[in-house]
Amino acid sequence: MASAQISMYLPPDVNPSQAAIAYGCRALPKLNKELQSEDLLTRQKALMALCDLVHDPEHVYVAIDIGCLESLKALLKDTNDMVRLKTTEVLYIMATHNVGREGFLKYDVIHALSYLLHDPQAACRENLHLAYKHLAQVPSGAQGIVNSGLIPALVWKLQREEENIQELLLDTLAACLMEDATEALDSRLVPFLKEKLLSANNNIRSKAARTLVAIRATQLSLLWPSIPLEGKKQIWQYDVIPILVHLLKDKVKEVQANAAGALMYATVTTEGKYAALDAEAITPLLGLLFSPLSKARLNAIKALTMLAEAPEGRRFLQAHVPNFRALEKDDNEAVRRAALVAIKVVEWKP
Repeated sequence: MASAQISMYLPPDVNPSQAAIAYGCRALPKLNKELQSEDLLTRQKALMALCDLVHDPEHVYVAIDIGCLESLKALLKDTNDMVRLKTTEVLYIMATHNVGREGFLKYDVIHALSYLLHDPQAACRENLHLAYKHLAQVPSGAQGIVNSGLIPALVWKLQREEENIQELLLDTLAACLMEDATEALDSRLVPFLKEKLLSANNNIRSKAARTLVAIRATQLSLLWPSIPLEGKKQIWQYDVIPILVHLLKDKVKEVQANAAGALMYATVTTEGKYAALDAEAITPLLGLLFSPLSKARLNAIKALTMLAEAPEGRRFLQAHVPNFRALEKDDNEAVRRAALVAIKVVEWKP
């Protein structure tokens, strides 16, 4: 007669590196306690399990409510590489949810993460910058990063990080500069971006141009007009405009669109207008009027409108009014409105 025997081996679908999760409402409190354990393996298993759970915003809410963020902040200083790696992974996943971003601001996670800006593990730094990128997607998060005083450090890291992390840094900086560009300009961001505009990496070129747009579009312009004006001056002073004109003919259409956007703001000043005219910006901008990207068409129209405010630019563009009239029937309403304004400026007579 056969007898029942219990195997000494784990079932094939059990992950030995992950903590056993308690049932229901006890799951997260148990994991939070294990995060504080002195046993390394226990901490690592708890983090592995938590990485799965925090994809659900409801779990993120509970985790924050029971104090998991404080436990995770402590683990950011752990001497074990795997613990720091999984901790930053948990945090960046939490930052993809609104409730997680609110928790970051409430419990000062921004400052705690900054201690890993120079972590020897590139994966830790990448997770950190993913967290900052997601946090900066909301104005309060971007302002939180600015208020933390991290902008100079992020600008400095832009010159020294690996390319995939540079892309994340540019995303974060672009969002933060929409709130306040003061510290970035004081940290020589414009010459650093000038170098990135020449990168062989398509994404870095595109995001560097978009970050230049953010400097001039800062929301503080209504309160302190000198801040965006200083950004426009620096673009001209550091001779960035000829590079932007060159990028209007880039092989990547997104790069073209962002370069046109940067020129749109750079040509607000008289110096910027004539620097763009000297760099022969009008012809490639006219070419972008037929771009398949509505953003490129819109930015090109607005940049050409700026150049038409100079007598030399207006005279040149008068022969191209039919191009603007063709855009009066564009599918994009913003493009249609911009084309009407451009026609009025080009046809204006003193």
